[in-house]
Amino acid sequence: MSPGTPLPAFPPGFTWGVATSSYQIEGGVDADGRGRSIWDTFAHQPGRIIDGTTGDVACDHYHRYAEDVALMAGLGIGAYRFSIAWPRIQPAGTGPAEPAGLDFYDRLVDALLERDVDPVATLFHWDLPQALEDVGGWLNRDTAHRFADYAELAAGRLGDRVKLWLTLNEPFIHMTLGYGTGEHAPGRTLLFGAVPAAHHQLLGHGLAVAALRARTGSPVGIANNYSPVRPQGTGEADLAAAAAYDALHNRLFTDPLLGRGYPVGLGLDPAEAGAGAADLVRDGDLAVIAAPIDVLGVNYYNPTGIAAPAEPDGPLPFEMVPLTGYPRTAFDWPVVPEGLHELLTTLRDRYGADLPPIQITENGCAYDDTVAADDGCADPERIAYLDGHLRAVHRAVADGVDVRGYFVWSLLDNFEWAEGQTKRFGLVHVDFDSQVRTPKSSYAWYRDLISRR
Repeated sequence: MSPGTPLPAFPPGFTWGVATSSYQIEGGVDADGRGRSIWDTFAHQPGRIIDGTTGDVACDHYHRYAEDVALMAGLGIGAYRFSIAWPRIQPAGTGPAEPAGLDFYDRLVDALLERDVDPVATLFHWDLPQALEDVGGWLNRDTAHRFADYAELAAGRLGDRVKLWLTLNEPFIHMTLGYGTGEHAPGRTLLFGAVPAAHHQLLGHGLAVAALRARTGSPVGIANNYSPVRPQGTGEADLAAAAAYDALHNRLFTDPLLGRGYPVGLGLDPAEAGAGAADLVRDGDLAVIAAPIDVLGVNYYNPTGIAAPAEPDGPLPFEMVPLTGYPRTAFDWPVVPEGLHELLTTLRDRYGADLPPIQITENGCAYDDTVAADDGCADPERIAYLDGHLRAVHRAVADGVDVRGYFVWSLLDNFEWAEGQTKRFGLVHVDFDSQVRTPKSSYAWYRDLISRR
């Protein structure tokens, strides 16, 4: 169907939202006692960011949050997913809270509630305090305990008003790109040596769930990145490679959350891997990780093509192969709406009654949007993308998947990690020099969609 065909009705109470993250939009890196994060360090290292930009200013949301909340109110959204910058709350990752940091999120939360927008707070969207990275980061078990301390401080101040808490954002991506391949902060290149960062993030999640529940009655969850795996061949080796990648990307951060333990083959099952894993995964850890959650956040962008490795004895048991035959975004990601339906039904079938209600906590696309002479910003490709993916969500709901909401990534064009300012995901165009915000045609489309609901 074309975007001109009205979307079918979603269930009553379905949440419509947008999402952002702290380092990508806030700026104000030296404001009010904020400490240094791993992204502050990484972005200032020559060659790390494709266009040489940093998040020092980004969208200057730290100073312009009222303007951005007004944009959200104009959309008519029911919820806003943002992340809290850990270095604003604990500049060194430990110790008492920095009052000015908590004050900022206090003001933001109150501004959202005044506009009837529910605050949805993510505790960790990759901006680890640099001081914790200096002593091992997520490779250090102690970071999990420090994360729980931070969660308690944040919930102690905001827990009476934040409507949904998410502990981690995309721990798979942070482990893989941050500790495995070095494309993201902190820039380590450990390949499978990054796996301890998986366990420690999950342990931190479980400890944070307990800390949050002690301070707030709001629901608690996590936001995972998922990617349906498409074998690029029918041979036994290709299917085995696809299964290995599925275990790493999709099951590693979900099986243990839902009480299934770690998938075999990743070095985290003590019985399988011997003393090394037994040292890493200690008695009681899996019970902590499997603390019941109220929501599973699902971030979806595209499926992944996988084939058997060209070199069977190489460092990885699979090879990533570009999917062909689909339109592509400016990120060169394939546009595959049916992949979202596939993902949601796979989660339902895989986890059954153990699967909590789902929120689509991120879904969106980058295109090369420009502001025209008449001050408009047309982005028909984004409208088509969002329309197609929402139809996929609706089909999944009709097929019995309990999906409660959908958050567009992103409200604003932002600092897109290693891509700097070269990739625009926003419903709102941001001129990074002037900080002028220009709603795109997708903003009007989403606003009208929500108003019809």
